[in-house]
Amino acid sequence: MTIALTAHDAKKELMVQFCIAYCGILSRHTLCATATTGKLVADATGLNIQRFLSGPQGGDQQIAAHISCDEIDLLLFFRDSLQDETPMPKDKNLLRLCDNYNIPVATNIATAEVLIHGLERGDLDWREIVKL
Repeated sequence: MTIALTAHDAKKELMVQFCIAYCGILSRHTLCATATTGKLVADATGLNIQRFLSGPQGGDQQIAAHISCDEIDLLLFFRDSLQDETPMPKDKNLLRLCDNYNIPVATNIATAEVLIHGLERGDLDWREIVKL
């Protein structure tokens, strides 16, 4: 599976800690991330991560494009819901595309842990379920 990682600035350290904790599982999958998140995670874990541009420079849009092209299977997007009362348009677009293309997405660590454990057990082969 291809897993995309991105995090708002206030949540980047949480993403790093999450990836350290689940490095063994994540290492068995293809990872991509926005530039800063990817660098922080790669430096902390040694994981091989394809890095896109930083979020403000278009990295979120690159992830969105890969979702639209059916090249991402799971998105871990740790959002800082306290940064602003209204979600940024690029954030809303990313979440809308995940809904549209049936991409499991976690916007917080609790949901990310549920998805990563499901991934480890083999429960996330939703593409087969959708075909039914």
